Amino acid sequence: MLVISIQSQVVHGHVGNSAAAYAMQAEGVNVAAVPTTLLSNHPRYPSLRGRVLETELVADLLRGVEERGLVDEAAVLVTGYLGSPGNAAVIADFVERARTRNAKLVYLCDPVIGDDGRVYVADGILDVVRHRLLPAANLTTPNQFELELLSGAAIADTESLSAACAVLAGAGRTDIVATGCTLADTAAGQVETILCADGRLSRFATPRLPIRPYGTGDLLTGLIAAHLAKGEAMDLAVRRAVDTVFAVLVRTQDAGSAEMRLVPLPTAERKR
Repeated sequence: MLVISIQSQVVHGHVGNSAAAYAMQAEGVNVAAVPTTLLSNHPRYPSLRGRVLETELVADLLRGVEERGLVDEAAVLVTGYLGSPGNAAVIADFVERARTRNAKLVYLCDPVIGDDGRVYVADGILDVVRHRLLPAANLTTPNQFELELLSGAAIADTESLSAACAVLAGAGRTDIVATGCTLADTAAGQVETILCADGRLSRFATPRLPIRPYGTGDLLTGLIAAHLAKGEAMDLAVRRAVDTVFAVLVRTQDAGSAEMRLVPLPTAERKR
């Protein structure tokens, strides 16, 4: 069981592969983690060191992935934060080669282009996501804002959500997991993750906690990928991923931490 995961990497905190890789490994899945950035931390902090990796370097790493036969071995391919339009283009090229080489490979595209009404990626990346990555994807995990942006449809209820998902699904090849959803009938104090597959909605609600650490979407995507790599059905993979992310958020809130607490406390410390 192998997942190829192409995302950002940070030294401190948990976003991109720094959130997803450990979680996938904890599920018993091997990970080939390819960085698109190497940063000291995510942008919430007052300073930020490191950089988006050069396109030539990312392309070279991806060629190495192919040379080691990892595409043939992988069950799932994940793309997340791309870093630059150049990186987006060479990653899209890689996705196309990988899907051609391994017909059984499941491609999970996490758009990672914005949130809270704001696009935060460089010009040119959105076009690559919209026109090259999403059409190749078996599954995509946009948040509610990204789903609205990519579909061009406002989302307020299940009907408009289904319509937006139908736009992204195209000819029906792509399932959608919409994250961070609040619809007209979402219960007060809850937030939903909604799977749209085969025209059917499966809704997974959890309490909305008063914290918003970075990287929860990256963690959810990684966990879904891990469960799919183990051969689990889509509904079960999403349900288990949602439950794990919520448990992490509860642990994070209890610890009063600004960063997600991915690692459970030792048993002795939990009993204090």
